[in-house]
Amino acid sequence: MSAATASKGLSIKRKRTASKEKSIKRARSESVEEEDLQAQILDLEEEVLKSKKNYNNIAKLIQILQGDTEDGDVLVVAAISLCRVFTRLMVSGEMAKSPKALEKEVILVRWLRERYMEYKSALLVLLGEEGVESNALTLCMRLLKTEGEHLYGVNYNFPTTFLTDILHVLLTTENDGSTRQEFSQKFVEEYDDIRFYTFDVIEKLIKGPKPSSNVDMFDTAIEILRAIESVPEDKEELEDFYIKAPVKKSHGLYSLAQHKKRAQGAWLALTNREISKEQRKVVLGLMRDSIAPWFTKPELLMDFLADSYDSGGSTSLLALSGVYFLIQEKNLDYPSFFKKLYSLLDRDILSSKHRSRFLRLLDTFLGSTHLPAALVASFLKRLSRLTLNAPPSGIVPIIPWIYNMLKKHPSCTFMVHRVPRNVTARELLESQGMSDPFSMEEEDPMETNAIESCLWEIVTLQSHFHPNVASLAKIISEQFTKHAYNLEDFLDHNSTTMLASHLSKTLKREPDVEFEIPKKIFLKHNIESGLKDGLVGSLWEM
Repeated sequence: MSAATASKGLSIKRKRTASKEKSIKRARSESVEEEDLQAQILDLEEEVLKSKKNYNNIAKLIQILQGDTEDGDVLVVAAISLCRVFTRLMVSGEMAKSPKALEKEVILVRWLRERYMEYKSALLVLLGEEGVESNALTLCMRLLKTEGEHLYGVNYNFPTTFLTDILHVLLTTENDGSTRQEFSQKFVEEYDDIRFYTFDVIEKLIKGPKPSSNVDMFDTAIEILRAIESVPEDKEELEDFYIKAPVKKSHGLYSLAQHKKRAQGAWLALTNREISKEQRKVVLGLMRDSIAPWFTKPELLMDFLADSYDSGGSTSLLALSGVYFLIQEKNLDYPSFFKKLYSLLDRDILSSKHRSRFLRLLDTFLGSTHLPAALVASFLKRLSRLTLNAPPSGIVPIIPWIYNMLKKHPSCTFMVHRVPRNVTARELLESQGMSDPFSMEEEDPMETNAIESCLWEIVTLQSHFHPNVASLAKIISEQFTKHAYNLEDFLDHNSTTMLASHLSKTLKREPDVEFEIPKKIFLKHNIESGLKDGLVGSLWEM
């Protein structure tokens, strides 16, 4: 290496070293400035708490909070300091209006309230900012509690306006949903009054004008509402309040009916909107456990459920449990329920990802011994016919399900073994076979003539290529000594689990394989066999 090159290399190294030193110095300088600013914030707060003469420091703290700084730590420190200041002022009564106050005191109270509004606005901005939103939510809810207990005097007055502002930010901010989840778990689920007014506010926001952001409030509202798991069953359970409870026991917070009325309003506001197919599926998935228990008038859900049930496909499957819940628990009438249920048994049902859920529901729907035998027979026959073209994983749960149904409905058991009643019919059957009276095209399960047919499809499955299906199908031909099969043991089977089960079996003997590895694709027949070689084999040799 020449001296010039070495010198050039040294100069480059010096420049890099100098650049690193400058960046380190700049970082140290910024760190010192941030520490100084945080110390300044704490000093301003301390001065405010010492004397009224220093109340102008509140405006300075708000300016820092609303400033251009991008340092989250500085913003959080300023927000916390202001929260402590305004909490102290509200608790001490210095922000409360008094009819006997002097003019100077009235002006001061007005000024403090104006600054308080500015602070809340800045805090709501932080609530929508990534990285500081959790701290902002905690401060907002702390202010909500203090405001409700001290700002309005002795009379109960829940700060619904502030809660509306908080929820508006939560519902219109596009993020990962962690803040909404935190709000639901820490406040809505824990406190009866927060849940009470949250339902009320969500209904108004959903019915109100569309927000300027691209966020769909349906999705964000669902995130909050679906986290509410506990539905109170008695007014004695309404005892956990975030803000000091009202003295009058006639207040709506003590009424279970009022709580359910507000929940009902919030859910109806969501279901009455124009929603996508996927959003409809989300609501249907929550219907039985999270939505229907809140409704004092469940018939209000019938339009939504009936519309979903009639739409067909996977949406109808998801609507099943909700419709049946209203029929069974709320005694609502749905005359064509079983007809529509029967129509869902199409060629795709045994391949659907909702297959297991559907069979569980079907087991419940047809479990009543009061159902007509003709109706049950139609379901048994149609599912049997569908197994002929279904994948093995779809057939496996159907066979024990049919067995269980036959045990529950003994009047259908002769479908397993239908013997001709006279000699002529027997001879005709042996010579010409039988024309199945069951009509697969008939939409009414009471008119399919399934009760006059038999389950020959299950016997056919005894020759299925898959050994598990073939052996399982034989239970129909054996004595029905078992009371019932546990359907859960068969529902979660799929192609992967069935293959894994087959591969894990221990072989009793090695399978027969070709003893001589062929060197050609098409081979000539053995001369002793007397068979002629095929045309393709002869041409292949050429």
